[in-house]
Amino acid sequence: MRPVHTARTTFATTVAMVASAAALLATGVATAQSPPWPIPGKTIRIVLPFPAGGAGTDMMARLVGKKLSEDVGVPVVVDNKPGGSTIIGAQEVAKATPDGHTLLYTIVLTHTQNPHLFAKLPYDPFKDFTPLSQVARSATVLIANKDAPFNDFRGMLAYGKANPGKLNVASYSPGSTAHLNAEMLRVASSVEMVHVPYKGVADAQKALMAGEVQLYFDGTASAVTAIKAGTAKGMATATDKRVPVLPDLPTIAEQGVAGIDIVGWQGFFGPGGMHPEVVKKISATLAKIVKSDEISSLIRSQGNEPTGSSSEDFLKIVRNDYERWGAVIKRTGIKLEQ
Repeated sequence: MRPVHTARTTFATTVAMVASAAALLATGVATAQSPPWPIPGKTIRIVLPFPAGGAGTDMMARLVGKKLSEDVGVPVVVDNKPGGSTIIGAQEVAKATPDGHTLLYTIVLTHTQNPHLFAKLPYDPFKDFTPLSQVARSATVLIANKDAPFNDFRGMLAYGKANPGKLNVASYSPGSTAHLNAEMLRVASSVEMVHVPYKGVADAQKALMAGEVQLYFDGTASAVTAIKAGTAKGMATATDKRVPVLPDLPTIAEQGVAGIDIVGWQGFFGPGGMHPEVVKKISATLAKIVKSDEISSLIRSQGNEPTGSSSEDFLKIVRNDYERWGAVIKRTGIKLEQ
């Protein structure tokens, strides 16, 4: 017996066919709008705007890059592009294809300080970048040459007041966090300090160890190493609280100079215009790596705090620090030219 086709069964069949076609169409649209990441066989490049060999950002970028390669199954390389107060490396990423295969690993300087320090930048800190994940909150430690004519923070201030123009402090570039910290300390303490900029963190650290300069605001990882090795003397931490790996070293505020409680960070950015689904994938992957026992333990051992934030939370942090550093730089009056 042949089936009887009624108006009701014909309508139901039509609805089912339309629904099925719509589902297929939606799947096709979703596929077209959600590009793959990573692209099989394509290398992910992490641009680092600092020289190779540093104990902080360089080492962390390489470790996270290694884990990222293992996790997603494509090669990951770290490409050091130092110079220009991180501007050289940053602008390269800003101009890259936003497919998630060119990433920037940098510090607070690039997006929250440079825009206030330079009248013109070859990038917009927000339009040209996509925040992916904050890796760690980092502290800064004021250290002194082991043969400096003072042994603690208060002694350093007394020496500076008694010897105007003889207290000098290194930085790894004009306008860097180390430079800004020194300027803030100079203004807050009313002690004159001569700023001596070097080309990169390694050069600034070597200058301090060699006695070319007396002071340097160093990253926690390398500061801890120098202090424990006896090649530098710890003066103070430029943070809101003591650093766990240096529990006996007081903050600057504890030693009588308020207002220098700067907490920095390290994190990943991509070019602007990245697809939201690709951003979510990369952010989640990086956060998982940072929160793993191996990486988080290493970050803590360096005196920093692992975060592994989402893209959205990192954007909030960048915007808040952009405003905060803008106020600081305006107060110190520092302006730089490329």
